[in-house]
Amino acid sequence: MTNDSDERETGSAFMPKFDAQGLLSAVVLHADTRVPLMVAFMDDKAVAATRETGLAHFHSRSRGRLWKKGESSGHVLRVEKILVDCDQDALVLMARPEGPTCHTGATSCFYRKLEGGLLHSVKS
Repeated sequence: MTNDSDERETGSAFMPKFDAQGLLSAVVLHADTRVPLMVAFMDDKAVAATRETGLAHFHSRSRGRLWKKGESSGHVLRVEKILVDCDQDALVLMARPEGPTCHTGATSCFYRKLEGGLLHSVKS
């Protein structure tokens, strides 16, 4: 008989391991370019809604509720694939954005790089 850790690491069952707040990290990458688009948190409802609809859903810590990416802007993320890390406590969503991903209007939330202690714009 295997324990949960063994099953999580080697088995085929999806057994997400949420933290004490009921969340796990989700990194969103562009499905074609693999460029990082954003990082957010998901709870069980966000994972379920994403799987059911094919649109990225997250847990908004500031709003304290389920949040569909693009629910107000229309800039949704169409999820093509979900990758699960070895411990099942983090996900990578491979997605196609419909419009800018960042609330600033940038294509990606990662539009700056750190060089010499200062932030500089990243060329798209």
